[in-house]
Amino acid sequence: MTADPFLDEVRFDADGLVPAIAQQHDTGEILMMAWMSREALAETLATGRVCYWSRSRQALWRKGDTSGQTQRLVELRLDCDGDAVLVRVDQTGVACHTGRRSCFFRVADGGAWKTDQPVLHDPKALYGHSHG
Repeated sequence: MTADPFLDEVRFDADGLVPAIAQQHDTGEILMMAWMSREALAETLATGRVCYWSRSRQALWRKGDTSGQTQRLVELRLDCDGDAVLVRVDQTGVACHTGRRSCFFRVADGGAWKTDQPVLHDPKALYGHSHG
C-alpha cells in the first residue's frame, strides 16, 4: 500500500513518468505538455501548485519558480488507459518558455509551420537567457 493508493491507477512508463497535458480551465486552451513523476503528481495534488518532472535536469520542476508564470491546479483528470493526465489549470502569464501563451503556437500550413501566437514576454526577461 502506498501513501496515495489512488495514484496506483496511474500507469507510469519505464522511466516512472506520465505525460501531462496542461489546459486552461476556463477557456479550454491547451497550454503545454510536460512529464510528471509520481512525486510531482502527489505534490501537485497536495499543494495545488502544478509540479512537473524535468527530464533535462532530472529534478522536480515547480512551474513558475524561474519565470513567475505559475499554474494553479483546478482539476486533475486521468485518461481511460491510465497512461496520461489532463491538468486543468489557472495559468498566470505565459506557459511556454518562448514567451508565448501556449507551447502549441505552430500550425501546419501548406507543408510549413506557421507561427500564430505572438511573444508576450521576452524569454530573456523571464529566464535570464533566450529560448527558441
